[in-house]
Amino acid sequence: MKLEAKREYLLKPLQRVIGAVERRQTLPILSNVLVAAKGKELTLTATDLEVELSVRVELQVEIPGSITLPARKLYDILRALPEESKVTLSLDSEKATLRCGRSRFTLIALPAADFPTLEDLSFERVINLTQGALRSLIEHTYFAMAQQDVRYYLNGLLMELGQDMLRVVATDGHRLAFQEFTTQVNIAEPRQLIIPRKGVLELLRLLADNEAEAVIFLGKNHIRLAIGDIRFTSKLIDGKFPEYQSVIPKGGNRIVIADRIVLRNSLSRTSLVLKDKAHGIHMQLDDWILKVHARNAEHEEAEEEIEINYSGGPMEISFNVSYLLDALGALGGELAKISFTDPDSSCLMEENEGCNSKHVIMPMRL
Repeated sequence: MKLEAKREYLLKPLQRVIGAVERRQTLPILSNVLVAAKGKELTLTATDLEVELSVRVELQVEIPGSITLPARKLYDILRALPEESKVTLSLDSEKATLRCGRSRFTLIALPAADFPTLEDLSFERVINLTQGALRSLIEHTYFAMAQQDVRYYLNGLLMELGQDMLRVVATDGHRLAFQEFTTQVNIAEPRQLIIPRKGVLELLRLLADNEAEAVIFLGKNHIRLAIGDIRFTSKLIDGKFPEYQSVIPKGGNRIVIADRIVLRNSLSRTSLVLKDKAHGIHMQLDDWILKVHARNAEHEEAEEEIEINYSGGPMEISFNVSYLLDALGALGGELAKISFTDPDSSCLMEENEGCNSKHVIMPMRL
C-alpha cells in the first residue's frame, strides 16, 4: 500500500473516527485504526466493539491495500506536522512508514484481516431526518443519562418510534428528560431501542446543526447512521427501559412561570458557595416571589430573590441544583413553566408554550 496526500486529508478523517478508539484495550488491535486504500478512495475505520466509526475521503492511491495502524500515535504525528505539508504513507511487511519532508516515522502495523468490522449487518427500517433535528433531540435529553449505573439500560438514550413521531428519553433514576419530534416515520408498529452512552456522545459530536440529511438504519441489535461521508454504527443495549410515562407528573396544582434565563442565572450564582453542584439548593415559594438559598458545610450562605408568576401559596422544596441548571439550559423559549404538587413529589419543568420538551426532577432532603 502506498499513498500521498496533504496532511489535512489524513488528519481530518482521523479526527472524525478517533472517538471510537478506547485508550485502554484488552485487544491490541482495537487501539488501531483500519486504513483501507483503493482506487481514488481512502477509508478509515475505528471501533471498540460497541461503537464503530468509518469515514471515506477521495484520495489518489498509488498502490491499493489495507492495514491497521496505532490510532493515537498516527493522530499525534499528523497533528505535529506542518499545515498543508505533503505526507507519504507506505507499507513494508509489518511496518508502515510515514514521510513528510525530512521527517520519517515507522509504526508497527497489524493485519487488516484481524480487525473486527460491522460490515455484514442487516437493517429492517430506514428513516430520513435532518441532522439539526436529530442533534436537537439529543441535546435536550442526553445529560440525564446515567453513568455506570448497575441498571445498564439507564446508561443510554431511549429512542422511541411511532407512526408519526420520534421521541427520545433519558433518565438516571433521579431526573428524566423527554423530547419529541413530529415526523413521518412509516413504521408498522411502535418500537423502542436504547443507544449506549458512548454512542450518544459520539453522535452529538458528529451531527451538525443544519438541514443536511442523516439516514438512520434500524436493525435488531444495531443502529447505523449515514452522515455525509461518515458511517456511525452502534450496538443497542439489550434491556427494557422503565415505563417513563408513569413518572411524568400530571395535574400539578402549584405552577410557577419564570423568566428562564433570570432563574438559571440566579440558581447559578447562589450555587457558587457549594463545593459540588450535586449538592442541594433550597427554594421557598410564595405569591409572586421565589427565594433560593444555598449553604455549605462551613456555614457559608448565598440567597437570592426573584419575581415569578405564582399564586399557589407558601411552599418549600429542595433540589439538586445541577439538575435544575441542566433542565433550564436545555429548554428553549423565554419562559419556563414548573409544576409542583407538594414538597415530596417530583416537579415537571417545560416550556411555557408547547410541550415537546419535558424535564422531571425529584426533590431531595437537606
